[in-house]
Amino acid sequence: MDKRKRGWIIAIDGPSGAGKSTIAKRLARRLNYLYIDTGAMYRAIGLKALRANPKLDDQAQIVSIACNSQIELKDTPEGCGVFLDGEEVTQTIRAERVSQAASIVSGIPEVRRVLVQAQQQMGANGAVVLEGRDIGTKVFPDAELKIFLDASERTRAQRRYEENLRKGVMLTLEETVAEINERDGRDSQRADSPLVQADDAVYLDTSGKTIDEVLQEILRLVEKLEKDEVRSADEM
Repeated sequence: MDKRKRGWIIAIDGPSGAGKSTIAKRLARRLNYLYIDTGAMYRAIGLKALRANPKLDDQAQIVSIACNSQIELKDTPEGCGVFLDGEEVTQTIRAERVSQAASIVSGIPEVRRVLVQAQQQMGANGAVVLEGRDIGTKVFPDAELKIFLDASERTRAQRRYEENLRKGVMLTLEETVAEINERDGRDSQRADSPLVQADDAVYLDTSGKTIDEVLQEILRLVEKLEKDEVRSADEM
């Protein structure tokens, strides 16, 4: 099938606080693409695992939960709605304890395999924007456009600090920096699908840039991709 007709697969990766979710949502809206929040899927499993065992010390149980859970991502007027076994958990999974649980369960290879397969099925038809930490390296290594969003440690911590304040999470900026570093360490050092930039990904540093500025940079990349595809087709 002609990729221009079915739409592109756009993969956005990067560390916590780089702006992936905000940018991916807006990009999908501008392109009229489906937004797939892969992190929300790990959060959903983390939430269910916490409910079953707050200590998260039984990997076999967590794997079983991943294998026997139904996660749906639905477009809603407010954005991407997340449903776990029929229950809407869109806001519940944003709690800080669930975020930490998601980081832990995402380090279990068997859990990743289950969710990667689900993500591949969701995005197989194209016209999707996916964001996470291994989209361009593991989930869709053949994505037509790969972007690695990054920002300075201080910028990412400040963003997360302000986000936490809006949620009522009272962490100091220094505590937020430590939390960011801990999360980065887990994500980049895990044995299965660590956080790394794909060789063919475009690196974008979002430090000091507005959301609109970053979005416009990515839209220019999409426009170039479309022009290159048309030129290639004309030359055939």
